[in-house]
Amino acid sequence: MAIAALLGILGLAYLLGSFPTGFLLVKGLKGIDIRDCGSGGTGATNVLRTVGKGPALVVFGVDLLKGSAAVWLARWAFPLLLARFGDASGGVLTADVQPWVDMLAGLLALLGHSRSVWLGFTGGKSVASGLGVLLAMAWPVALGALGVFGLTLALSRIVSLGSMLAALAAVALMVVTGQPLAYVLLSILGGSYVILRHRGNIQRLLAGTEPRLGQAAKGANPDLTASKEP
Repeated sequence: MAIAALLGILGLAYLLGSFPTGFLLVKGLKGIDIRDCGSGGTGATNVLRTVGKGPALVVFGVDLLKGSAAVWLARWAFPLLLARFGDASGGVLTADVQPWVDMLAGLLALLGHSRSVWLGFTGGKSVASGLGVLLAMAWPVALGALGVFGLTLALSRIVSLGSMLAALAAVALMVVTGQPLAYVLLSILGGSYVILRHRGNIQRLLAGTEPRLGQAAKGANPDLTASKEP
């Protein structure tokens, strides 16, 4: 029962992350599938390019809350689980496990956003959801990573570059601020996953064709690209 309950908590964390914010908002506003537009992603950046600033801010905010909510759920539910099943778990459930449960909940929220069960396991790049996870786990790290993103965006106007540098900064900040090992590991795994989701952007950065904020990709229709990113 204890393991089943724990798996239930983690399953809910995935479902929180999988809520298809961008898809639903663009579908409601324009009647189109955001996955057929721009980069094919469902996150705030593609919503910005497809619909505009207002909807993009809504998507960013909700996606951020999804990531935070997944970690908050784990932090609220695990102590209840511990009180109910801790003595009968044979030492499997202890207070020391809490950070690892938080970590798994955060990772599953990221996976849910990028591989949503509601969208045939497609989605976005998990940047906003990742920031939400960081805010719930270690807000100074989240603010530092956000600062790196903002500075990079101000200097380069390239969202993907800012996202990837922020993911790398989160790892360093987790270590510098002395966060638990589970949180450091989350930043490494989560950051690596976010960067992996940007592999198409990396290719365009190296080729000098990555669009800046407000631009469409070179040689591409601003509304539809010939090929969508994975």
